Amino acid sequence: MARSVIVTGGFGILGQAVARAFARNGDKVARVDFASAAPDQQATLDIGGVDLTDPASTQDALDKVIAAHGGLDVLVNVAGGFTWETLEGGSIDAWVRMQSMNLLTGATITKLALPALKAAAAGRVVNIGAGAAAKAAAGMGAYTASKSGVHRLTEALADELSGTAVTVNAVLPSTIDTPTNRADMPDADFGGWVQPSAVADVILFLASPQARAISGALIPVTRGG
Repeated sequence: MARSVIVTGGFGILGQAVARAFARNGDKVARVDFASAAPDQQATLDIGGVDLTDPASTQDALDKVIAAHGGLDVLVNVAGGFTWETLEGGSIDAWVRMQSMNLLTGATITKLALPALKAAAAGRVVNIGAGAAAKAAAGMGAYTASKSGVHRLTEALADELSGTAVTVNAVLPSTIDTPTNRADMPDADFGGWVQPSAVADVILFLASPQARAISGALIPVTRGG
């Protein structure tokens, strides 16, 4: 039976790969994004212009998906952003922006989606953390602090929902091979970077019935793939 799946940040490179993987699996996929329009065409329900830190905007998007797809089974929180700024040379605004983009987006839509996920036969939440958050390097403080928050949200919500059929997990990729990352790090060795499709495969597994006994896990994804 086809499941209803939401991929936030679905218009980005990783979001596109994740949406494509679920669609190939036969699921009904909705892509929700802050951008107004998708840069590609997929067999998905696309809802752009959504501020996922705003409860009203987020609830409106959720209502559209649930009405179109008959409920919600899987929520994948891909939406987020990155900045590299030292504390001395950067701004406090960067810390606020990273918390908003990487943590509050996921917390807001997940909170609002919980009734539908708990009503599903086997609800799934998969978050995107970061391998870099294990130990922050210079310039990575704002970004990794927000991703550490994603890790703690994952663990806390998994424990909160331990008496339900909903599981909550996170994948922690190392550097993902995207055009933006290649442009930002032109001298890096791209060969060891993680492919978006490899991250999508891990997410697909965590959303599957085979992963029903896994909840609260923070799973590193580090092979090139």
